[in-house]
Amino acid sequence: MMNMMQVMQQAQKMQKKFKEAQAELEKTEISADSGNGAVTATLNGQAKFLSIKIKPEAINPENPESVDSETIEMLEDLITQALKDATDKATNQMEAKMKSVTGGLSIPGLF
Repeated sequence: MMNMMQVMQQAQKMQKKFKEAQAELEKTEISADSGNGAVTATLNGQAKFLSIKIKPEAINPENPESVDSETIEMLEDLITQALKDATDKATNQMEAKMKSVTGGLSIPGLF
């Protein structure tokens, strides 16, 4: 049977590994596209939205050359900001709900 010191050491090792995994996931980028690559969204390994890329043919399939790069950049920025704001709001709401369930106790990995 493990003594209390061994249990604490194991818990500390697990916590360190958990933090390392979180840091690695934060740096990992995952992209997916639709419309044969016309739109690409990128998230990190923690499912946090990072960016969106839009090709001109996604905006005007008949005449993609008519879409200027400033229009594309503006749309990408607007969509990116809206998704980041929505993600932040959802995260804040989840954290508030979890705190009410845990009585304000901070449980690593839960939120």
